[in-house]
This record gives sequence, structure tokens and C-alpha cells, in this order.
Amino acid sequence: MNRDFAVYERRSMSWLDRGNTLRVRFATRVSALLLVGGVIMSGLVSGGYLGYEGSPWLQLPGKAAGVVGMAAQEITITGLDHHEPESLLLAIGVQPGGSLMGFDAVRARNTLQNLDWIESAKVQRLFPNQLVVEVREREPFAIWQRGTAYYVIDKSGAAMSGLEASQMVRLPLVTGEGANVAASELINQLAVYPDIMLQVKAAARVGSRRWTLYLDNGITVQLPERDWQQAIAMADQLNKTQQILARGIRSLDLRLQGRVTVEVAEIVASDTKAQDKKTVAGTN
Repeated sequence: MNRDFAVYERRSMSWLDRGNTLRVRFATRVSALLLVGGVIMSGLVSGGYLGYEGSPWLQLPGKAAGVVGMAAQEITITGLDHHEPESLLLAIGVQPGGSLMGFDAVRARNTLQNLDWIESAKVQRLFPNQLVVEVREREPFAIWQRGTAYYVIDKSGAAMSGLEASQMVRLPLVTGEGANVAASELINQLAVYPDIMLQVKAAARVGSRRWTLYLDNGITVQLPERDWQQAIAMADQLNKTQQILARGIRSLDLRLQGRVTVEVAEIVASDTKAQDKKTVAGTN
């Protein structure tokens, strides 16, 4: 019995050893195949062969995330008035139905607040598959011309990318270096005098010190460097009492305190040619 048992034990051990050997070989071959497959797939991805638009391979992360409930199935965005949701999602790297694995709400909020057209942002990830984004856009306030370029700016003077100035023709136009920063104070002051405000076609910042207003009837109003608010009030008063901005003048110079210089064009009947004539009127 002992001899038979010993023979049986040796045979059993032989079968166990053979089974372990087969498992090791199988695992080794599978590992090798996975390694080769990974190298091939990596080459295809890095070579751009699987990254074309509409490729089903690009949808695998989202599908895999959807299986475990980690896909962006419900995205809520509020606060957009001038931009499209696609531009916002592109900035934070999220696609509807795409994977939310590894998504960092704090990083996404910081990314959005660094965009020049967003004033503030709030991002919430509601597990497992909801994303809530609240933003406050900067409000277009004026158009700033700098050289041959035109920018939509907000009240602070910050340029807002993604907005075409040609589509904001109703906004006031300011030109010159520093005009974007000083525009808010000028436009708010002009709003007090709507009769003048409605005639202003553009305002040019001169030497980063003062303004020249260009009216839609061709008249220029030159404001002083200091006390320019009082100069606008004077122009409004002269226009109400003497209709000075409707008399075919060329310019109204208010740069000297207590003095108004008016440049008019006198039509000479003999030759019908316009000659410039400057008149100086004192003010009390």
C-alpha cells in the first residue's frame, strides 16, 4: 500500500507540475501578445491613423466611462450670451458623452476664468455623470481701434476675443493708444448729454492725454486735458442756446479754459470756393 501510494503521489505531482508549466507558458504568451498589440496600437495612435474625425476609436474612452457611469451624460451651461457652448467645452476638454474620468472641476474653473471673455466662472461635477457650468461673460462696451485692428472691449478696457467688431457696429468707437482704458469714463460722461452723445461717431485719444470727438456731421470737438467734463457741458449748453453744432462749422476747440474757438467754412459767392475762417469767442 505504501509503494502504491508513493507511485500515485509521484504521478499526481507530475500532473501538477505539468499544469503549472502550461499555465506559465500561456500567461507568458498572452503577455507577449498584449505587449506587441500595445506597441502596434501606440504606433497607430501616435501616427494619427486612428485619430481622424469620426473615428470609433476616439469614442472608446467615453463608452468605457459610460459603462461605469462616468460619462458626461448631462451638461448644464448658463450665462452665455455672446459665445457658443462648444467654445467653452473645448476650453475645459469636455465633450457631451465623453469621459469624465480624472476631470478636475477646480482646474476647469481656473481655465475658464483665464479666458479674456469670461469675468467669472463656477464649475461643479455632480457624480457620477453630471456637469454644471455657470459663467458670467464680460459685457461688450465699445470698439477699440488700434492701428488697423479693431477689438471689442468691456468697461475695464479688456479686449474680448471671439467677438467680431464688425458685428457690434452699434457700440461706440474709440481710437488711439490708451483709449480702451479711458473709454469708460468718457462714454459715461457723454451719456449725461444725449444730444451730443447721439452725434458722436468716434472719439480719438490724443497723446494719451485728451480726447477729440468726431461728430456724424463732420464736426470735430477738441476737449482739453483737464476739466474736460466741464468742456462737454459747455458744448452742450452752446448747442442748446445757439445750435452751434448745426451751423456748418468745421471744429469746436475747447482746449483753452474760458475760451471757445470755432472754425467755420465761408462760401464765397464769387468763386464758390470754401475758405477757412477762424473766429474766437470769449466765454464768461
